[in-house]
Amino acid sequence: MSETCHIMQNCEILNANKINYPLFQAVLYGDKVLSAKFSKRLSCAIKHLSLRVQFTYEYSSQKAIEKGVIKDPTLVLDGTIFIEGLIQSEEITTKFQEFLQKQDMVKN
Repeated sequence: MSETCHIMQNCEILNANKINYPLFQAVLYGDKVLSAKFSKRLSCAIKHLSLRVQFTYEYSSQKAIEKGVIKDPTLVLDGTIFIEGLIQSEEITTKFQEFLQKQDMVKN
């Protein structure tokens, strides 16, 4: 997939060619319109970070409720609610940078 910001495809891996980066699983819960907007912001926000994210959509309200999702859209990263709401790309970048810092602290 292109390095430009784009609406991500279901099962797409962002930064797929960076095989030395850790791979995380992300599920985006919410309606199709908000989820598409969020995925485009996500592709812009984290394409330069040292991680890969395999991305899927989940539009089922029932599955969202079962997962504990209460806000549209919500990004679940490796099984944990990570970002709620349609936030700006800069906020997404910051959250992922903080996440990566915590991952590094756990390793060391």
